[in-house]
Amino acid sequence: MTKLPLMNTGALAAPSSDDHAALLTSVSAKAFAATPDEPETSQAVVRRGPRKVREIENIWIPMSDGTKIAARLWLPDDAESNPVPVLMEYIPYRKRDNTRLRDDAMHPYLASYGYACVRPDIRGSGDSEGLPQDEYVELEQDDGVEIIAWLARQPWCTGKVGMFGISWGGYSALQVAARRPPELKAIITVCSTEDRYSEEPFNGGLIHDCNFFEWGVVYPAYCCRPPDPAIVGDRWRDMWMERLQNVDYYPVNWLTHQHRDAFWKRASVNEDYGAIQCPVYAVGGWADPYQRTIPRMLANLKCPRKGLVGPWGHQYPNSGDPEPAIDWLPEALRWWDYWLKDVDTGTMAEPMYRVWMQQEPAMRGIHQSPGRWVAEEIWPSPRIRPRKLYLTKDGLENNAGTETAHVLKPLQTVGITAPSWHAMDIDTELPTDQRIDDARSLTFDSEPLEGDFEILGAPVVTLDLASDMPVALLAVRLNEVEPDGQSKRISYDVLNLTHRDSHEFPEPLEPGKRYRIRLALRDCAHVFKSGRRIRVAVSTSYWPAYWPSPEPVVLTVYAGGSELELPVRPPRAEDKELKPFDPFMPEPTSGRTVLQKAPAPTTISEWDVATGKLTIRTAVPGDRYRIDAIGTELWSTANEVTEIFEHDPTSAKVETQFITTYNRSDWDVRIESRLRFSLTTDNFLVVGQIKAFEHDKEVFAKTWNRTIPRMLV
Repeated sequence: MTKLPLMNTGALAAPSSDDHAALLTSVSAKAFAATPDEPETSQAVVRRGPRKVREIENIWIPMSDGTKIAARLWLPDDAESNPVPVLMEYIPYRKRDNTRLRDDAMHPYLASYGYACVRPDIRGSGDSEGLPQDEYVELEQDDGVEIIAWLARQPWCTGKVGMFGISWGGYSALQVAARRPPELKAIITVCSTEDRYSEEPFNGGLIHDCNFFEWGVVYPAYCCRPPDPAIVGDRWRDMWMERLQNVDYYPVNWLTHQHRDAFWKRASVNEDYGAIQCPVYAVGGWADPYQRTIPRMLANLKCPRKGLVGPWGHQYPNSGDPEPAIDWLPEALRWWDYWLKDVDTGTMAEPMYRVWMQQEPAMRGIHQSPGRWVAEEIWPSPRIRPRKLYLTKDGLENNAGTETAHVLKPLQTVGITAPSWHAMDIDTELPTDQRIDDARSLTFDSEPLEGDFEILGAPVVTLDLASDMPVALLAVRLNEVEPDGQSKRISYDVLNLTHRDSHEFPEPLEPGKRYRIRLALRDCAHVFKSGRRIRVAVSTSYWPAYWPSPEPVVLTVYAGGSELELPVRPPRAEDKELKPFDPFMPEPTSGRTVLQKAPAPTTISEWDVATGKLTIRTAVPGDRYRIDAIGTELWSTANEVTEIFEHDPTSAKVETQFITTYNRSDWDVRIESRLRFSLTTDNFLVVGQIKAFEHDKEVFAKTWNRTIPRMLV
């Protein structure tokens, strides 16, 4: 490999608030033309606006305790004489390398339309100083407020700041907005949530695989990654060792907070929606696990707000899958120009809530979602009308009929048709035909529909039920069944029945006692088609997405008093007049040389019918590639194996591993993270391990081995 000259910025002092000249000259910067047809590099032509942009590889932002935050900056080259608002994306995902290619496609574009774009690494991550932290701690929010104030004081800034981001960046925008820094004038939050407990590790009071195990093994490894010597200089190794010595295995922390306590509340802005007063644009996708955050915030926030939900998974709308993706950056600019430049772009004259009305639900391997854009002027919409169907001995009917008891005996392997909580990879993680799970659940079907109708919002299932155990999992799916029998999942949700009244103060069930449980399923937009049937499917497991109850549960559902309520949306003529989104035209990729192409991710289910053992093996290999601008090679891989026996919930276990590497000819580091998780009737058993290597020599290793009591989970 050709050795590239490296910037040595480690000796630079953090610039003072008025030291803008030193800021722009003491670090490596490059200017590039901002015309639509002039190449940024020799590899690609990318869109630009009217202003030339200067890229600054690293700036230091001082915190009040002396810690320096590292950030990348894109600045219109005339900003010192013609100040601009600032847009900040605040995440721990390494602005120098891991997010570089995405950032290069987004931030220069926004900057070329008159914004300073800033990508800080949060404290203890990337090139920033400080120690690693758990997710969304108060210190991170404190730093965010300080960074915003510092940016607003720079002579190239008008004093107005906006925040945006996806996932962690969307969380950060909401959490910092709730602190009300006066300089923060608006935010865009994409694929995030305002409720950390219910939408993150303990969805419905249950442990779900993605955030506890997939993310749980990845995040500690992320916290152990070293800063880049090109930015911090020779002190990089000391900073790395300090991070390693102070890292924790964070899933262990999460498991010690099994109920909605202060640990989760501190970063959940739904504790006080009124704390957010700046305008909010909330964006997501129907295939994203956080999709119901958007209608919830529209209903509860009091500030100016808009919502957009496409058919996508956990992605920005410009890379949305399933398609149609949209040209998102011009849409974002309309928002920023309105709130940060006082330009009437018409964005706030449009309906509050715009969604993709799906003709068909997203299913595994389907990358195009048939449907159309629709909108509601306000949300909740007074136009939505409930349609009630009753669960009866004959299925789903318009009248309740006589009461009948339906008994479901336990099977721990129901859920195989939708093995993942999230949808990062459409080809392996979206639901498949539901018939395998339907056959092992209680199901209630309507007669074939006599006409089309569409729903928008959260379907609600109310069940009269009894459990023979004090702790029980309830899973409910809403499906559409085609004439040939294919069953497609429209919506679903799960609930730990001990959390039926409160996530903060759960109470065990009294075995045999009847309870009336109201479960709002996940928001959706769907057209039910003539000739198809509506199905409600009920089970006491949803494996491996959600972890099982301590003991097998026999569930009794009393039909007659149980019901389904559908949020029916009548036609709206104005939908035809909605301003169309431009289709996204993918820009040529640049800046990355693939050195070794990885095979596609795989999920393989092995079902031993004789023993009733289900094993699911997931492999997510990554390309080995070089970032051309900095000469750094990156590679990562993840593997997970889960298993459970059909009649024994305590047989559930998972082993997962994540490896990530960074190297140049003078720099070669590797982080390995492993997590083993199993359970008994009374306890969770957790073993986490971190190892770090430099030039293949182990330089750090630590193992966490904990037994944590189950608290009605």
